[in-house]
Amino acid sequence: MTGFSTDALLWTLVGLQVAMGAFDTLYHHEMTERLPWRASQARELRLHAVRNWFYAGIFLTLAWSEPRGLLALALLAVLLVEIGITLWDFVEEDLTRKLPPTERVTHTLLALNYGAILVLLVPRLWALTGHPTGVAAMNHGIGSWFLSASALGVLVFGLRDWTASARVARFHDAPPGSLVTALGARKRILVTGATGFVGERLVAALAKGGHDVVALVRSPSKAATLAAPVTLVSHLDQIPSSLQLDAIVHLAGAPIADWPWTRANRFRILWSRLKITNGLLKLIDRLDAKPAVLISASAIGWYGPRGDEILTERDGAGEGFGARSCRAVESAALRAAARGVRTVTLRIGLVLDRSGGILGRLLPPFDLCGGGRIGHGRQWMSWITRDDLVRLIAHVVATPSLEGAVNATAPNPVRNADLARCLGRALGRPAILPLPAFPLRLLLRDMGEEILLAGQRVLPEKALASGFVFRDADLEPALDAIVGRKCTEAGKAVPHPASLDPIVTAR
Repeated sequence: MTGFSTDALLWTLVGLQVAMGAFDTLYHHEMTERLPWRASQARELRLHAVRNWFYAGIFLTLAWSEPRGLLALALLAVLLVEIGITLWDFVEEDLTRKLPPTERVTHTLLALNYGAILVLLVPRLWALTGHPTGVAAMNHGIGSWFLSASALGVLVFGLRDWTASARVARFHDAPPGSLVTALGARKRILVTGATGFVGERLVAALAKGGHDVVALVRSPSKAATLAAPVTLVSHLDQIPSSLQLDAIVHLAGAPIADWPWTRANRFRILWSRLKITNGLLKLIDRLDAKPAVLISASAIGWYGPRGDEILTERDGAGEGFGARSCRAVESAALRAAARGVRTVTLRIGLVLDRSGGILGRLLPPFDLCGGGRIGHGRQWMSWITRDDLVRLIAHVVATPSLEGAVNATAPNPVRNADLARCLGRALGRPAILPLPAFPLRLLLRDMGEEILLAGQRVLPEKALASGFVFRDADLEPALDAIVGRKCTEAGKAVPHPASLDPIVTAR
């Protein structure tokens, strides 16, 4: 291909296309939208796979050869088919999910850039169709190697998207309404943090279970994803004093692990919880009839770093910012008890589900063979599946004897290294790349130490004593179900040789 300036422009546009495509795949598809873990996106994943394979063929052809005659015509046909697949992909995206603004902008830029590439490339290929059919070897130096590396990348991600589309077809979540059968007769429940990771599933369970849900939301656009029917309020003052609430489930608050613990962020984390808690106390004061129960989300961070010590609700608070913030939030919530409202502070462990939480961060690197233990891996991880947490919330509402602190963790905590091995086995991937402790301590300081490196060995003594039965009591089968691991004909997860530490369960 002749013409230095035109060639330079074409290679620049191709490089931009590869860079923007890589950004779209890694940032949007893998990190933010997490498409390989959404059952609704099976068809989109297959479209991405086929398109990536088309790109791999185009890149390799342009890298090392110049097709002529019918082969040039065939490459033109491939370019046109790629346009059709992209348009189909756009329609599929609009039908199945709400794209973030950055992804829409990226897609627009990709389409415009691809159009510019075609303007430069199609006339050349069309001219080559007049030549005798054959292939001329070409070498564009670093450009050829760049396109070859790009072809390998899109080929690998095409295979990943295709296998992910098969995996998401094996996702079988429990019907939402089945999670709240403990509630019995129809109830009206106020949920704060309704659009959050746990709140969204709780609202869906309550709505599908035939209960009346009042959802406190900050963003109407996020509330569009909530299951109907639900009554939305953006401020507690919008709730009339005459409204009869059977329960309040308080889940709202800035996530404690999303930002470094700077002075400003510590204040933001604590104030976001206390502000809404105080608002709920004011709501309780002005309601004509008080709710039967207030469930306020806390965390096992209450116990602070405690090594191998077995912790139950009878144990006192530990040290550190996490413990101090939990004490402050629990103290504020327990003021509702003085108003005659049964109050439960739910000390929640690591919530496991493929749609978010800690697994939302672990699944992409583990699935790409980049996972492993954190630090020495001996720290305890007290976990609970999201569905069991929703079931436990319903159980607490329906169990008048439960009050005060209740640990929301599965009865069998595991060490971090065991969690990494179990997750690797469930995904069929090695889990041999550890995340060293030193950079975590250097970058995150006490946040890294408390949240990632210390851990707590927490047991749900009160939940078990009250008769609650965990559906997901053991980590390995729970992870198998979450990630859609293939099952045997008998319907049981394929067994693995486990080597977990012995766990002392609550009696």
